[in-house]
Amino acid sequence: MGLLSILRKLKSTPDQEVRILLLGLDNGGKTTLLKHLASEDISHITPTQGFNIKSVQSQGFKLNVWDIGGQRKIRPYWRNYFENTDLLIYVIDSADRKRFEETGQELAELLDEEKLSGVPVLIFANKQDLLTAAPASEIAEGLNLHTIRDRIWQIQACSALTGEGIQEGINWLCKNVNSKKK
Repeated sequence: MGLLSILRKLKSTPDQEVRILLLGLDNGGKTTLLKHLASEDISHITPTQGFNIKSVQSQGFKLNVWDIGGQRKIRPYWRNYFENTDLLIYVIDSADRKRFEETGQELAELLDEEKLSGVPVLIFANKQDLLTAAPASEIAEGLNLHTIRDRIWQIQACSALTGEGIQEGINWLCKNVNSKKK
């Protein structure tokens, strides 16, 4: 199911614009996930040196997904994109256990950002197609996600490569698009 069909399911007011910020460490699968959502070719993806934006308009609804590069030198610039964010998608490479502490620290810093206060967050535990991938429940426990109280959140196991689990995550996002806590 493509992004357009997901948008058709959303109940939105005319010309409602939803701004989604797609973040995570480099090599987590953010761009592959975004291209999968847009039904684009995922066979040749290179590291994002800045950002990608996918914007789709359907039935008076506009969805803007901002995919920002996750290299260490780019991360300080993430804050330039926080303004007016409606939803945050954070992508974790479930097979890269050596970076769990680093990715957890980055996520914690994002959740502490004033401009992202109350913004619903979907954590994609990506690369579940790999044998070495940690299950989403283990990642949730390791990152202490159960302690998040200032916003709604969801962790979703997925594979941006195969598409498995992405639809469930997007369904959750669509249901919670207007759930920002002030």
